[in-house]
Amino acid sequence: MYKVFGRQSGAAVKRLSDGSHRDTIADLDVTAAVIDVSFEVKPGEIFVVMGLSGSGKSTLIRMLNGLLEPTAGTVEVDGVDISALRKKDLLRLRGEKISMVFQHFALLPHRTVCENAAYGLELRGVPSAERERKARQTLELVGLGGWEDKLPHQLSGGMQQRVGLARALAADTDIILMDEAFSALDPLIRRDMQTQLLELQETLGKTIVFITHDLNEAMRIGDRICVLRDGRVAQIGTAQEILSAPANDYVERFIEDVDRTRVLTAASALEPDVMADPAAPLVGEDTPIADLYPSLVEADRIRVVADDGREIGSVCRDSVLAALTAGKENV
Repeated sequence: MYKVFGRQSGAAVKRLSDGSHRDTIADLDVTAAVIDVSFEVKPGEIFVVMGLSGSGKSTLIRMLNGLLEPTAGTVEVDGVDISALRKKDLLRLRGEKISMVFQHFALLPHRTVCENAAYGLELRGVPSAERERKARQTLELVGLGGWEDKLPHQLSGGMQQRVGLARALAADTDIILMDEAFSALDPLIRRDMQTQLLELQETLGKTIVFITHDLNEAMRIGDRICVLRDGRVAQIGTAQEILSAPANDYVERFIEDVDRTRVLTAASALEPDVMADPAAPLVGEDTPIADLYPSLVEADRIRVVADDGREIGSVCRDSVLAALTAGKENV
């Protein structure tokens, strides 16, 4: 997809598709926000789009929900090009297929918490009793049981964002778009919201596109991460893939300050052909490397098991060190 603002957007797309940087097309008097971005989000996946200010991520998410039409390319939901939909069909798609959680909560100040959570259902014409039931159910799910009759100003910032999340969940759409949803919160509440999102996802299995400028947030919650730079994709991969094999110098510099011990897991340090002594400690393949240290003080090797309980190899101090240093050399 491309999104270029300006009268000569077609000419700009041609030059950009030939490899021109957006700074070199200033003579066309256009703004190139998204350039040759392509990805597929899998059902039940948290797909994180991250980048610095001006990287194109906010424009991208507005194309994903049909607020902006691509200059070139398509946005397809279940094989349907949403830019080709009539207005009423697009509104129906947003109501039934895609919901959104905003950075600044976007709550209606004179409606109760329950009424805010039920708002998307109200727009779809769901009967009052049914939408209240669903709203109360999702508010309970996000930890706001007992707050249903309060007004937004009576809630903390973190609680208000939970209402926004409850509203998206109550709509029961397959896809949730989250635009810098936690960035207005203080660090402790932000981490709590990340934890809650991961816990809810374990149960609900929604398809989530999450926009953020925070790399640590992206690494923590993303099944896969798309790193944008100047409107283009710099790399798409899992947190471990990006840390272990950054695609270029930009990504390598970007990940310098990430706490690798919390992102990389036993799977990244695995030696599949080396089995430890049966008496050695046992950990799951998703155990963060930081949590392996106490056991590695006592044992030379740790056994590693997959989600289904199969023993798939082992890790040792040398393999952990190799995993932590992989990808840190110049690429």
